[in-house]
Amino acid sequence: MRTLGRGLASELRGSPAADIVESCLTNTWTTSMSWGTDPTGPSSQVPEVFVRTGDIPAMWLRDSTAQVRPYLALAKDPAVGDVLAGVSRRQIRCVLLDPYANAFNDGPTGAHGEPGDRPAPGDWVWERKYELDSLCAPLQLAYAIRRASGREDHLDDAFHRAAWTIVRIWWAEQSHTHSPYWFIRPSGPFAGDSLPQGGRGASVRRNGMTWSGFRPSDDPCRHGYLVPANALASTTLHGLAELASSALRDPELAQESRRLADEIDAGILANAVVKAGGASVLAYEVDGLGAVLLGDDANQPSLLSLPLSGWCTPEDPLYQATRNLVLSPSNPSFFSGRHAASIGSTHTPDGHVWPLAIATAGLTGDENAAAEALQTLAATTAGTGLMHESFHVDDPGRYTRDWFGWANAMFCELALDLCGSGVRDLFPVHPRTLPAAPIANSGPA
Repeated sequence: MRTLGRGLASELRGSPAADIVESCLTNTWTTSMSWGTDPTGPSSQVPEVFVRTGDIPAMWLRDSTAQVRPYLALAKDPAVGDVLAGVSRRQIRCVLLDPYANAFNDGPTGAHGEPGDRPAPGDWVWERKYELDSLCAPLQLAYAIRRASGREDHLDDAFHRAAWTIVRIWWAEQSHTHSPYWFIRPSGPFAGDSLPQGGRGASVRRNGMTWSGFRPSDDPCRHGYLVPANALASTTLHGLAELASSALRDPELAQESRRLADEIDAGILANAVVKAGGASVLAYEVDGLGAVLLGDDANQPSLLSLPLSGWCTPEDPLYQATRNLVLSPSNPSFFSGRHAASIGSTHTPDGHVWPLAIATAGLTGDENAAAEALQTLAATTAGTGLMHESFHVDDPGRYTRDWFGWANAMFCELALDLCGSGVRDLFPVHPRTLPAAPIANSGPA
């Protein structure tokens, strides 16, 4: 892995980012990954790779995909390809263990983020917050591995079963009223994470989109239909349809994936396009009943990251108007100060912005925006040489989380992109140009 790090460092020679890139790549490769096998499976099972998120000893499906994205640049190297396939296999087994869980243990340890959560998670599950984007992550990684390396050994029977499981969950959650899922956290510092109405979540009305209990920040959704996660799900389903038609040889799965993607897109365009400041923009959340939440969160998928999700191009007028809103004080999570101006999260204190959002703004902007984002991130590590979850816009020394693998990986992906070795083209892209935005709804409720 030092080869990739040093290669980027050479490309970035003279930039303070060079050493940080090598540090971030090496950190994940040497300290976050561990090999293992399924103790319930046959002794001949192919090994899996567990990816620790950082200073929390658990593997998030979303984070683990993000953490290994930079290494896809070397996926044709058999050793690197084996690791990526091992991560994919572990993700898939996690989905089959509990498709409503977002984070897992490295074995049936019984460890939980909060021991009082209800319903009680299984021994493999660290946390059981249902996040729509979590189920996108394993499908996205499996698709990218095939694109990057040509290998298909990870697209086995378990993957096929997990793919159908995900599609069926998304079908079911189009009508959340009939869902078996609920979540209550009765105690602890994050008791506010409990969903309302006895853990079922706020009321929603079917509109084509699929429901999510939580955002990628692990905070509860206010209105149920999380728009950027639905956009990512739509693109992911088109990627799954491609895999189903080829490697999986399952035309029914391909057909149903495309049908569900179309329903989700129709729901987004009919319910989530609203007027703000005289422009048509996308809302962050809606409920199908008229309630709309404007703004954005630093965590991906976000409205800012829609081009990275493959749902639209950076030039799309609807995206550009939305981008202008979320990178402005009109977004309640936007903060500006002496050292940075970007997006924060309800998950961290006011005045804190996230390196994830700074990198995302660079990756979805022009080359100047990307270079500026890299410089900002390199200058705000508080001397640690690694990214943090968030830092205060007026004092980078006030930060949250010493070790956050996802942010380290995003910094490296930004550097890769600037050096012409980006990996975004390995992921699914929506196969058609989206129709013109419809007449917007009246506005926030």
